Amino acid sequence: RKIFFQASNPGQFENDSDVLWQRGHVPETIVCHGRVGINTDAPDEALVVCGNAKVMGRVMHPSDSRAKQNIREVDTNEQLRRITQMRLVEYDYKPEFASVMGIKDT
Repeated sequence: RKIFFQASNPGQFENDSDVLWQRGHVPETIVCHGRVGINTDAPDEALVVCGNAKVMGRVMHPSDSRAKQNIREVDTNEQLRRITQMRLVEYDYKPEFASVMGIKDT
């Protein structure tokens, strides 16, 4: 597998501190020391994709059952009691966030 990147100014950076990409320790990997934005120039997380993402493989999340062991049933009544103690909220997205993220219904 190979990863290709195309830039409007290949190999040119404003200064050496802007060089955040380097080869990874594992073959065929690239490491970015900073935030990555796709279709945005202001990523506020490690990776921000503004648009659709197509995945041609598995996506594993810490909540994925494939990453867990010793999965077992719990006492439903106890869990419902705990849920009633939770703080539940409603909210509206801030307009400046919604417009950047393409959210129409805030």
